[in-house]
Amino acid sequence: VLCGGRLSRSAGAGGMMNKQLILGKELDRSIELTADLCIVGSGAGGAVLAARAAEAGRRVVILEAGGLFRKDRFRMLESEAFTDLYQDRGARQTADKAITVLQGRTVGGGTTVNWTTCFRTPESVLDHWRAHHGLKAWTSDILSPHFEAVEKRLNIKQWPESLANENNRKLLKGGQALGWKVSSTSRNVLGCVNSGYCGMGCPVEAKQAMEPTYLTDALNSGAILITDCSVRKLVRKGTEITEAVGQIQHEASEATRPYQVRVRAKRFAVSGGSLNSPALLLASGIDSHGRVGRRTFLHPVIGVGGLYEDPVQGFYGAPQSLTSHQFAATKDGKMGFFFETAPVHPALSASVFAAFGSDLSQIMSNLDRTGVLIALHIDGFLPEDEGGTVRLVDGRPSLHYPVRPALKSAFQESHKKLAELTLAAGAYEAFSMHLHPERIRSKTDISGLDQRAYGAFEHPIFSAHQMGGCAMGPDPATSVVDEQLKIHGLTNAYVVDGSVLPTSLGVNPSQTIYGIAHRASEWISSI
Repeated sequence: VLCGGRLSRSAGAGGMMNKQLILGKELDRSIELTADLCIVGSGAGGAVLAARAAEAGRRVVILEAGGLFRKDRFRMLESEAFTDLYQDRGARQTADKAITVLQGRTVGGGTTVNWTTCFRTPESVLDHWRAHHGLKAWTSDILSPHFEAVEKRLNIKQWPESLANENNRKLLKGGQALGWKVSSTSRNVLGCVNSGYCGMGCPVEAKQAMEPTYLTDALNSGAILITDCSVRKLVRKGTEITEAVGQIQHEASEATRPYQVRVRAKRFAVSGGSLNSPALLLASGIDSHGRVGRRTFLHPVIGVGGLYEDPVQGFYGAPQSLTSHQFAATKDGKMGFFFETAPVHPALSASVFAAFGSDLSQIMSNLDRTGVLIALHIDGFLPEDEGGTVRLVDGRPSLHYPVRPALKSAFQESHKKLAELTLAAGAYEAFSMHLHPERIRSKTDISGLDQRAYGAFEHPIFSAHQMGGCAMGPDPATSVVDEQLKIHGLTNAYVVDGSVLPTSLGVNPSQTIYGIAHRASEWISSI
């Protein structure tokens, strides 16, 4: 199959298909490759690193567990998207099943299914990292040129307020009525038709995800991408990684095929995300200081629904175009949170509303007049915040994420603020997402939320943002990688994804990961 490290034949037809692409679903034998750099994962971190390294003339091999899905395969159907494009078919959860974790599993990783919301890393977060985690080399001045580069390549620009859908306008209207600051988000789109189906893959390729951008750049510069290849182990010899061993799987499933991929390389980069990267290191026996998988952070999300007289149709239009960070500061021992909106698609909504039978039927019958505002909680900034821990169970990542008292208190506070915001936006009824919802028709009803329970299994909790698990820092006793993202104790292995973040961010994480990878490529590519 291979000749001198390059494919000796085409590996299929259609989109991104050239001599650098191997579709695992079409392999008929095991293969071995050699490279300068082997990257595990093709998401926000791995794709940017791959493009930069390949453009620098390095021989790059990218191993991706998911399948290749492009615009011609995106049919805007939840039934297909969750099955084909998400970890555990959209059903990934914490170990206790209390938090649903939405995470991409496809070429391009989470960038294929995220809602395109982009922020640079907040200055306050970088200040906290310097003060509490020893990250002296990560400043806004140093990161700025890297953010500028990815903003240019991915067309990251502020989305016009005039194009906000009605669901987002509820956030704007309510925030203005209450005097809260609301601002437009930036989005990585080009030629967006405002369909609202970002979470199911963009059918017009307007979303500037990794597949049509950095991964295509990488392949055009000679990189090799192998799909449907789940890396099970990194082989270690002394202080070096010598080989990555991957198992070929059927597309969009974890059923194995009888073929392996083995890649020998000078350097290795793990870019599987905040659950899969720690799991791979643990499976490979790489955890000399017991820090791998620790300090894994989510932005735990809760929501409040609103019923309006006029149609909202939150299933159409850019999912997130407005945001409010009015209460984002962590102070006085209390966790901060920020507000965004969530798309109101049927399957996603039915799973979040936590209702059954006639109650669910009634909610779904009003879906076109229902708006949903969400609060994302900013974990990792209180002295006691340790987040969760990724462990390896039967060869798979298992995230233990206790809902601590500070998080429960933040849930209660954000519920009340969301209810107030929803009423101010013009809803005739706001409702919590408890199994038996608290129904709120006036400001005096909001106090009823003080009597409700908060925490695991009291109401739905979900998160599409995963951070940490391989935290960066100068001290091996408290971190997994150093400030250059090299794994402590190893000479040629790096982690380049959101798992290196020592806290959560308080903003959507994709652009931070793009910028970190863009910067790290400067030294990882210098082989």
